[in-house]
Amino acid sequence: MDTTSSGGAGLRTYGHAVAIVTGAASGIGAALGRALAARGAHVVLADRDEEAARAGAERLVSGSASAEATGLDVRDAEAVERVVAATFERHGRLDYLINNAGIGVGGWAEELSLEEDWRYSVEVNLMGPIHGLQAAYPRMVKQGFGHIVNTASMAAFMATALAAPYGATKHAVLGLSRALRVEGAMQGIRVSVLCPGVIRTPILQDGGKFGRSPLTDLDTETKTAMWERLRPMDPDVFAAKALDAVARNKGLIIIPVWWRVLRLLNGLFPSLAEAAARRELRRMAPLLRPTPGAE
Repeated sequence: MDTTSSGGAGLRTYGHAVAIVTGAASGIGAALGRALAARGAHVVLADRDEEAARAGAERLVSGSASAEATGLDVRDAEAVERVVAATFERHGRLDYLINNAGIGVGGWAEELSLEEDWRYSVEVNLMGPIHGLQAAYPRMVKQGFGHIVNTASMAAFMATALAAPYGATKHAVLGLSRALRVEGAMQGIRVSVLCPGVIRTPILQDGGKFGRSPLTDLDTETKTAMWERLRPMDPDVFAAKALDAVARNKGLIIIPVWWRVLRLLNGLFPSLAEAAARRELRRMAPLLRPTPGAE
């Protein structure tokens, strides 16, 4: 697994590595796939939207990169097992598993459904990474190396009003990753967790292609204005910075860096952070369908 410095500050190579990226058809997953391929890795782009994943792989291959694509719904443990097993069979190794597939699901808590909102979020955002770990981790232990990267979110540190299923599952992914990093170190396995701030991806608009957002009914101009206040980062810039941090074996990766301040404030002053979240919710509430009794 070659993650040595290539000579320039912040420039690192993933040459000859084999990586699986889930949720790789768009957004952060697609950007990570492009960045890995550009650094010399063979990349398996896995996504529920198989057509989009294959289009992404074709673009990489046409640019002389090494890539392939497969359809994958991370809720299906047997399907995840097949993808991981096939990768080991074809390439004889797996250096990186990037459990990136995720959805945004939100709304007023009293209006969320058990199956379509809560269970759906848990199956994709939490069980998806668990299915990946179940398939890849024992094989990595056997081969004696490997790096698992789970995509959580800054939501893992914050009170995510109007997005409780998303926030709850991302808190869980953070806890899972920290536990496995400690245990994996004894087996030669590295584990990192990505906690993006606001990245310019489809999930900002409507929870992503397979998600649902309380902002869906707002006009595009209003939604864009809401997110632009938080200075969304380009996903390719995010991916480059994330892979530099992964190559240095950073455990907790928060990008953009200014979000580290918000994480610190949430940890040191949780009451103030909750008060700020309540103020923001009151500001947004008139733009959304009001909850009963809020008028």
